[in-house]
Amino acid sequence: MTEPLLRRLHARGESLTVAALPWVAPVYRAMPQVSAVVELPFAHGGLQWGLRRSLARQMQGHFSVAYVCPNSFKSALLPWWAGIRERVGYHGESRYGLLTRRLPNPRGGHRPPMVAFYSALSAEGGVADDRPSLTLDPIRVDAALAGMRLQRQGYYIFAPGAEYGSAKRWPARHFAVLAGQLGLPVVLLGSSKESAVCAEIAHAVNAARPGHCLDWSGRTSLDHALAVISAARAMVSNDSGLMHVAAAFGVPQVALFGSSSPLHTPPLNPKAHVVWLKNDPTYVPALDCAPCFQRECPLGHTRCLVDITPDDVLRFL
Repeated sequence: MTEPLLRRLHARGESLTVAALPWVAPVYRAMPQVSAVVELPFAHGGLQWGLRRSLARQMQGHFSVAYVCPNSFKSALLPWWAGIRERVGYHGESRYGLLTRRLPNPRGGHRPPMVAFYSALSAEGGVADDRPSLTLDPIRVDAALAGMRLQRQGYYIFAPGAEYGSAKRWPARHFAVLAGQLGLPVVLLGSSKESAVCAEIAHAVNAARPGHCLDWSGRTSLDHALAVISAARAMVSNDSGLMHVAAAFGVPQVALFGSSSPLHTPPLNPKAHVVWLKNDPTYVPALDCAPCFQRECPLGHTRCLVDITPDDVLRFL
């Protein structure tokens, strides 16, 4: 979602170094406009004052502007301690003093399209139709495919996870039924946290069609996952980070939305099909509860995803 912002900054002559956590750093290495990527040594949660101060000292004198994309208080500490003269970001968590130019937070709980939200940091306004784009060396892609015994366009990708919570996940049984209906092998991708659901899908599919479903969840790096996604016939996923990766590579995809909204985080890809029952006039009864943006379904039924059938997705593949 931040790639269009970086493209704008690069186009006006800025040399870009991105500081990112290791799990997302490979995505920034796939952006040609990024000169360098610094992998942040921070664990999830906690301020980790010592680590941040140490890294800030190393950055002193090297940068003139910092664009702080996360809205958290702690994310603004590093450029402030590093003495970077201009520090740009949203007001976020009361970041008075930490930022030199603060954009106002969206009002009234409004969730704007994220690409426009980040692009506004360039001071040129946000453009909602800016499409993120990623690029990989074809030689690296071929090497990754060879290591996984895959051929370009010879498989589908399923990404059944969603880090935020179960209210964003299409049921595993639906993924399994859909996989069994496809004529090409299906590769399952996800982190180790998604290994259980991927194993459930693979077991159900391979019981009927041995070897048809290849479970690589938790067993491949993000670098390899990017390569495999970029060369797939198509991808089916929940609203997740891997959904946006497929969009940035221009891969044909079906994106499943339930508790979240494609008005907020759509896959910006002309080859994407969004399935969201909230927007389906033929679906009854109406889903007045969606989008709830909750981790777990407050009503306990998750109808917004359960009621999307495998056939609803198959027609787009």
